[in-house]
Amino acid sequence: MVVFPKAKINIGLRIVEKRPDGFHNIETFFYPVPVADALEFVVRKDNRKYDTLKVTGLMNDSAPDNNLVMKAVKLLRESFDFPRIRIHLHKAIPLGAGLGGGSSDAAGMLKALNRYFGFGLNSEELRSFAGRLGSDAPFFIDSTPSFAEGVGNILSDMPLDLGDYHIRIFYPGMNISTAEAYAGCVPCPTGLSLRQLISLPVSEWRGRVVNDFELNIFRSYPQVGELKMALYEAGALFASMSGSGSAVYGIFRDEPDLPARLSKYLLNTGKF
Repeated sequence: MVVFPKAKINIGLRIVEKRPDGFHNIETFFYPVPVADALEFVVRKDNRKYDTLKVTGLMNDSAPDNNLVMKAVKLLRESFDFPRIRIHLHKAIPLGAGLGGGSSDAAGMLKALNRYFGFGLNSEELRSFAGRLGSDAPFFIDSTPSFAEGVGNILSDMPLDLGDYHIRIFYPGMNISTAEAYAGCVPCPTGLSLRQLISLPVSEWRGRVVNDFELNIFRSYPQVGELKMALYEAGALFASMSGSGSAVYGIFRDEPDLPARLSKYLLNTGKF
């Protein structure tokens, strides 16, 4: 079976408060985008009693057992008995980019195993499993535009259709960990709700819809901030870092004519 786990962008991200457990409550809006990995698995025919994972494409040095795909398989094995499998994950979503690639892969693995082996899990049950793998992983079970609260795991439908716009995503080539992004961030519980702000026209988001990670990240990685400003110079109605970075996206009314210095970072083409 082959599936194609999609990425997401964050439209706004407010860090509301630090929780007693050390995590942070946030407000953000997840929007799915068609930058996708490819995930395939087959049932083992060699009677070996273990699962294997091969990763190609954009790779990192972590051991397979640390990959969220393998953790998803192990998690389902706690509740279901199914044959051992061989997995191939081809990475096109960059790591440490704020696009949710690892969580999307994990959710894709849960959904694929559920469908192939007929576990009968509904979306709510799959989201429960996904929440044990990553705070944003539940979103990728349905991958529909969603307002997220809590640690990013409390989801509510919020209709937003950007189909009339051109969204371009840029990756400056650096990996930023979530822990690094949170370091130095100060929660801000006051101000207009992000839910209200996103209801404004896209042309009014600039300066209103903000990502609280940006100040700290732009200080440590000025090239990320420069990339955002370059998108505004190229005509974006709205530009932002996604999640904890380092990917930056721009929303354009018309097909952008991008200069070469931006095109080299481009992850996606076409309208969506």
